[in-house]
Amino acid sequence: MSWRSEHIWIDFLRGSRKTSNFCWAFILFLGSLGFLLVGTSSYLGRDLISLFPSQQIIFFPQGIVMSFYGIAGLFISSYLWCTISWNVGSGYDRFDRKEGLASIFRWGFPGKNRRIFLRFLLKDIQSIRIEVKEGIYAHRVLYIEIRGQGAIPLTRNEKNLTPQEIEQKAAELAYFLRVPIEVF
Repeated sequence: MSWRSEHIWIDFLRGSRKTSNFCWAFILFLGSLGFLLVGTSSYLGRDLISLFPSQQIIFFPQGIVMSFYGIAGLFISSYLWCTISWNVGSGYDRFDRKEGLASIFRWGFPGKNRRIFLRFLLKDIQSIRIEVKEGIYAHRVLYIEIRGQGAIPLTRNEKNLTPQEIEQKAAELAYFLRVPIEVF
């Protein structure tokens, strides 16, 4: 989602609160809870889940392995739920031609560097850079090249924009900022 006027361009970034992340966190939680319950029922010798009779699963080694997978899955699921609740990766890119400033803001993980806020002058922007890697794991990333600071990514790797979408966005932003486009 973005907002544009004659002098201001703002791109809002979604972050971790995507439908796919909710689905994966929920599926992983239920699956790992099932593994842990089956491992526990094999240890206790009682059926905690009626679908899997505990007599068919011996605690050593199957029950231990299932309990381990259940615990590991719960840890990964809790990590996903934390990134969703903290909305890691969300933020905005703001370019203001009237004031001559560009601001990039992202939310990170809790701690000292939770708020990532970069501010620089528009005249320090050298170019808009598109990095394209084709193949099995193709990705296209849009960067902003800043004098003295290097390249700062504006889009995420997993967004998977089509070549036309990334070219369109890069062309519009380069026209707005009056800088050239570089392709790598």
